[in-house]
Amino acid sequence: MATEIERGPAEIAAELIAAGVRAAVLSSPRDGAECDALRLRLVGLKGEPAYQAELRKGPKAFHRNLAAAELQAALGLWLAQFKRGEFELAEGSASLLANRRGRLSLIRRGPVRKAAAPAAASASAASASVAPMGAAPASAAPASHNRNKRYILPEGKPVPFLVDLGVMRPDGSVVKARYDKFKQVNRFLEFIDDEIEVLRRAAAARADGTLRMVDFGCGKSYLTFAVYYFLTELRGMKLRAVGLDLKEDVIQSCAALAGRYGYAGLRFALGDIADYAGDGEADLVISLHACDTATDYALAAAVRWGARAILAVPCCQHELNARLGKAPAGEAGEAGAPAGRAALSPLLKYGILRERFAALATDALRAELLEAAGYGTQILEFIDLEHTPKNLLIRAVRRGAGPEADAGEGPRRAAAAEAGARRFASYLGVEQTLLGLIDSRR
Repeated sequence: MATEIERGPAEIAAELIAAGVRAAVLSSPRDGAECDALRLRLVGLKGEPAYQAELRKGPKAFHRNLAAAELQAALGLWLAQFKRGEFELAEGSASLLANRRGRLSLIRRGPVRKAAAPAAASASAASASVAPMGAAPASAAPASHNRNKRYILPEGKPVPFLVDLGVMRPDGSVVKARYDKFKQVNRFLEFIDDEIEVLRRAAAARADGTLRMVDFGCGKSYLTFAVYYFLTELRGMKLRAVGLDLKEDVIQSCAALAGRYGYAGLRFALGDIADYAGDGEADLVISLHACDTATDYALAAAVRWGARAILAVPCCQHELNARLGKAPAGEAGEAGAPAGRAALSPLLKYGILRERFAALATDALRAELLEAAGYGTQILEFIDLEHTPKNLLIRAVRRGAGPEADAGEGPRRAAAAEAGARRFASYLGVEQTLLGLIDSRR
């Protein structure tokens, strides 16, 4: 059973601590927030229960340790800075949502108890096996401060598809040589989980209550299987998913694995992203390392279908690199030269710098074009650079799909983003595939 109660940040913090908060993720920051996202987990610090907070600001992460008694005050301040939150409690879970007026609601799942007043919290929690205010839950064994990161798909618990794909051993231990892949899959699931309420609403809006997903360029389908497993088995949703790839042997192998696991809602298709029509609909579109302009075709399809959420990790952005490397007529100071080419010539003359700039420029254009199509868009660090240089993720959520939907601002933001994208492309004197796909459909 779920209950929704509108409260202030301080009251919600008291409610959560009385319920024994073990872990939390806060996202969708308000203006002026001290960080972009925050993760909280229960740890053991010098033998005492404590909490570790990870505050992410752009590509950087900062950590703070809090004694259990300090958490309530800190949590109350943090809740006032975010519009969304997911909480793991000693019993059940909870979600934090903000409405259009910015007022917060706490949705509890699992056993629901009335919040105890501070004076009575200790006695109430003792009878309900829930920690008193300001203390860690007695039933929750705190993790070691130095223990391995807590993953959505944890180490030590075998997951069939990860075993078959060579990431895990049958006992659930991670193969050392595949640890980067293990971290990559879990990190992607964290991004999915950040938008779980958006996805639940998308599924609820359908007559059959089933979420639609497409994975463009699925390859061996580490992510396809992981997202399917996560949404269906860990989050209890109904899902119909398609993995698309160009390699016939890979598609056959993945289809066989889906059959073995009994994943009736998961199928695989052979085809090119640029030509794929599918069912003509999707609520969630994902794409991991679709090469060069394949990412543009994946994004264009997602926009065409009105997908609620898009998660794409681009790869090999060659298109702009090649075009920036060509000297257009008039570049040597003559009339008609693109202003950007002339201004950036010291950067563009060096191949490695031009390549990196072209990749960033490509993703900046993509993000702005998604904004222009009605999506709230972020470019986030996907995985640490030490693991892969392809470490940027484009996350786009359709405006109006979340509790923070703006009223009247959407069209103005969209128009400004499109104008900015076109101005940037004109400045560089380049054409870009996603921009061309959007123009061709008008």
